[in-house]
Amino acid sequence: MVSVTQALRESIQYAIDHREEALAYAMQFAAISMRSLPISFVGMYVNERTLDYGDDGREAVRRLLDMGHKAGIIPQTPRVSGC
Repeated sequence: MVSVTQALRESIQYAIDHREEALAYAMQFAAISMRSLPISFVGMYVNERTLDYGDDGREAVRRLLDMGHKAGIIPQTPRVSGC
């Protein structure tokens, strides 16, 4: 049985490997005003860091969640695990 994490990872990798095909499919469901967005715009959000945001990304998330905890927005001490 394929885990949700594995299925999402494979789907994202497929979209990265077949960018134009994936974008054409996704644009069928986009609002008319968004259909003129260039592929480069989508590439800013669907890229290798979507699959693994790296050590610096994990540290950024840790800091953000820690700030939320210290501000009282997040009641429990958050934990960030690796991919």
